[in-house]
Amino acid sequence: MTNRLNETANRLNETAMSTKQPGSAYFLEDRKEVPVTHTFSVVVDNEPGVLARIAGLFTGRGYNIESLTVSETEHEKHLSRFTIVTTGTPQVLGQIKSQLERLVNVHRVVDLTVTGRPLERELVLVKVSGRGEKRIEALRLAEIFRANVIDASTEHFVFELTGRTSKIEQFISIMTELGLVEVSRTGIAAISRGPKGM
Repeated sequence: MTNRLNETANRLNETAMSTKQPGSAYFLEDRKEVPVTHTFSVVVDNEPGVLARIAGLFTGRGYNIESLTVSETEHEKHLSRFTIVTTGTPQVLGQIKSQLERLVNVHRVVDLTVTGRPLERELVLVKVSGRGEKRIEALRLAEIFRANVIDASTEHFVFELTGRTSKIEQFISIMTELGLVEVSRTGIAAISRGPKGM
């Protein structure tokens, strides 16, 4: 009886495999896309509610914003520039770009990662407390990373550092062992390489 059931199950599996269509939407589980991180630059009208609409687009569809910076860049035209870093499959990233372009008050959306390796920088303020050897070591490492001391007392330092995210992460990791108290980061500012603008 068990052998007959196994034979029947095997026949059904073979039938299912033979009827499987390569272009069928029902078999998309075979396709595995690896999530990648992209940086988007978005030029918008500098008006109330624009940030809420962009954030709502991401939250409403379950997309995560890893970094978000925004500031007015063209005062006369009242235009602001968002720099958004997010992660997803190529299909999801394409949807994000398309949906951003449809928002009211959005003038341009550029995927800087697609156009070429963008120049990306981040500013961080790092507060470290400590005395003795740890204090001396924190100062020595800050000099190696080219971090500036912008506040100090006999018990603490506040370092200012600008660089790529990987450099910022490494500096924070090292300072964690030397008495890290607090971190404040600006998020990524990015611009494309070459002479052309957006």
